[in-house]
Amino acid sequence: MLEKEFILKIEKAAQGGDGFSHLQDGRACFVQGALPGETVLAKITNNGKDFAKAITLKVLEKNPLRESPRCPFYERCGGCSLQHASLSLQISMAREAICDTFRRFAHITLPENFPIHFGNPWEYRNRIRVLKTRDAFGFREGASHHIIPVASKCKVLVPALQKFLESQEALSLKTKELQVFENGNGAISYFYKGMSQKEFLEKANTSVEIASKKIYTDASVFFQSNLSLLPVLVKRVKEVTEPNTLLVDLFSGVGFFAALLEDSFEKIVAVERDANCLRLANKNLKASATFVSEPAEDWLGKNIVSNDVSLIVDPPRTGLPQSAAEALCKSALSRLIYVSCNPVTLARDVSLLAKNGFTLDLLEGFAFYPQTPHLEMLAVLRR
Repeated sequence: MLEKEFILKIEKAAQGGDGFSHLQDGRACFVQGALPGETVLAKITNNGKDFAKAITLKVLEKNPLRESPRCPFYERCGGCSLQHASLSLQISMAREAICDTFRRFAHITLPENFPIHFGNPWEYRNRIRVLKTRDAFGFREGASHHIIPVASKCKVLVPALQKFLESQEALSLKTKELQVFENGNGAISYFYKGMSQKEFLEKANTSVEIASKKIYTDASVFFQSNLSLLPVLVKRVKEVTEPNTLLVDLFSGVGFFAALLEDSFEKIVAVERDANCLRLANKNLKASATFVSEPAEDWLGKNIVSNDVSLIVDPPRTGLPQSAAEALCKSALSRLIYVSCNPVTLARDVSLLAKNGFTLDLLEGFAFYPQTPHLEMLAVLRR
């Protein structure tokens, strides 16, 4: 039986931002609040059969890149769980965890210095979902339904968002949940369930300019939450895209990547199951584009993907549906661009594709959410 409190030497970073160590009985232990190389006094919070979870009670030997969190609500608010690490340490922890993930899930050894792009670690976030208390907006407390009314004091929000959340316009809205978007030029749009069509047209619709391209969107649909780093991802996607006859954008959303790449192709097909996103894609793409409103896996099951197709996929955190991945394996496709918001499901999908003749040609990371363990990835696979 383990003691309630015990000393651990942290071996490395784990996927998700925890420190990783081993208990005396050999089980893996994931330690919240601990950094690589540190010695900590820890307490077990989840004592599983194969692994345990713990929290840091006291840091006995510090990593020299440990920092004091800027936010007074750190460890209470459910976000920004890595404020105790410098940005450079956050990047190296992410790189280490991803290398380990690909080694375990895909049996692929990544270069230890594969590139991770990053920008400003503070005041970068331009899209959020907030919850309303009696007289303020806030975020959910970690592992709780309690709302901490701190949204207007958040250290990672762009100033225009913070200012809006304190405004009378925002506070007078009759809603418990609000989605807010800042377009990179200070303009605010917002959406809440139950708003009238007139209010939606006036307050939810917006547009952003990325790489000299105007992209229409609205506050009700998904769009990247760090506009300052987005041009870097766009630049890299453009650089790794080879001209071809047809571009197919699976999980196209508002047609973002297709719109930025369409001038290099004769034909465009945007596949998206969400009708609201596809409505916006119709505005963002040329009239000659083909729009398909169905799940990506259904489209792949009915269409032959050949060598004259350039394919880009940008799936949700769950990664490619198994049937979609299997359809790609059976296709004649020779090259695939994969934009991922979850390195674990990316590694899983790369593993399946690698078993069917694909090799990982390129992998890069994008730290769209500093102070958190989340990382976006760009992968190119070829066979």
